Amino acid sequence: MDGVAPTASEMSGKRRDVAEPLTRRSVFVHPSAPIPVMGPPVGHGIRVPLGETGLNVFPLVLGGAEFGWHVDSVGSHRILDRYVELGGNVVHTSDGFASGRSEHIIGQWIRSSGLRDDMTLMIRAGSNADHPGLGPVSLVTSVEASLTRLGTDRIDVLYLDGSTDTSTPLEETLSTAEWLIGAGKIGHVAAASFTPERLVEARILASAGYPRITVLDAHYNLLQRSTFEGDLRLVAGAQGVAVTPSHPLEHGFLAGRKRRRERGGLSARGEQLAAYLNRRGQRVLKAVDAVAADASVPAAAVAVGWLLAQRKVVAPIANAFTPEHVDELVQGVGLHLTRSQLGDLTRAAQ
Repeated sequence: MDGVAPTASEMSGKRRDVAEPLTRRSVFVHPSAPIPVMGPPVGHGIRVPLGETGLNVFPLVLGGAEFGWHVDSVGSHRILDRYVELGGNVVHTSDGFASGRSEHIIGQWIRSSGLRDDMTLMIRAGSNADHPGLGPVSLVTSVEASLTRLGTDRIDVLYLDGSTDTSTPLEETLSTAEWLIGAGKIGHVAAASFTPERLVEARILASAGYPRITVLDAHYNLLQRSTFEGDLRLVAGAQGVAVTPSHPLEHGFLAGRKRRRERGGLSARGEQLAAYLNRRGQRVLKAVDAVAADASVPAAAVAVGWLLAQRKVVAPIANAFTPEHVDELVQGVGLHLTRSQLGDLTRAAQ
């Protein structure tokens, strides 16, 4: 990278401290040695407004659900590095993912990379076993714990997980969020798994001075369409809420990696997979494969591209197990599906 050939120790895997001054080495460097390419990431200029938050984000959010669970710290950091190399600038996790280990791993990466000010941090609160729900005490404790694990002083977008608490009045939750914003601990309020009715209630409270919900996470993809399409999309659209759908690959199924039922007894995830492997599921996979072959992209990119072509969708939240998965997913950002391709995919999913 610095135009000097590596020493034997470096070739064997030993890394030179980046702070160490360069020294001349008695190794001949051919004048035709490749010149390193320096500059911003490939997708650095690809940014879209995140609704009315004032934030500009890469149209694919990297999810951290597998960090600390199926992917260790080293693997997670490689995934994060690759995502940033390709232009990504927004990471999503939850205080409940791997009991907080996901946040801890992301925090380690943020400190080591020095990229905190370049990244948008999205955190979903309400599912940690130590402080569950959206009550005032739980929410403040949850945010404080997340900030500690992340090693930062602020969360850019805080998602209120509506699936974890339906008993706490929304007014109390938004009042607590207002205090957190005033304290500089969070920047914007988002909703996850909210019903259309709850979104309407939130807007009524916003008109009375409470914080406004500006981002929505809904389970939405080619196979799971009914949850979002309909009243929820109408309400989100009327309120100008940015939609960041989760599970764009439906647990990997739409990436084409899970086409057969595994032998033996079926777990809960196995039962879910078996439900996909019906005529509709196979029809969707066939359509995805056809578009992927036509566009010369992976199936995962087609699933992401279809979502980005839908009204109100700003940036899907996608998890990855390897840097190679990130490469596949990011191709969906630049994929422009034709009307014919979109029609084929949508009809297959009906």
